[in-house]
Amino acid sequence: MITYRQTKTLAPDDLEKLFLSVNWESGRHKDKLSQALANYGYVLTAWDQDRLVGLIGAMDDGIMTAYVHYLCVDPAYQKHGIGQTLIRQLKDHYQDYLKICLCAVNTYVPFYEHQGFVIDQTETAMAISRYE
Repeated sequence: MITYRQTKTLAPDDLEKLFLSVNWESGRHKDKLSQALANYGYVLTAWDQDRLVGLIGAMDDGIMTAYVHYLCVDPAYQKHGIGQTLIRQLKDHYQDYLKICLCAVNTYVPFYEHQGFVIDQTETAMAISRYE
């Protein structure tokens, strides 16, 4: 049975396992990742007993806009509604905000559209990456 916890304190090793399971480079920086999530506005995790199997994290300005930076679910646990539950609870948490933003990898756009997100043709996601 999957349980959900709102927490910003996560063990670096748990984060490393989860993030590398979805091939995210940030998993190679587990200590920085743990520190970064401690500073987020909202972090919700999914657990199978003591195993971290999913996470959604957002930064926000405290009143108007939230930016979803992470949504990841261990591939062994995908297609079981965990991602949908994480998004639903995040949307509930930010229900009084004016906007929830995210950047999606193109292959996942249909998933996010199914969750109520819409493509904004007036904006383009941009980044400077310094992963080593």
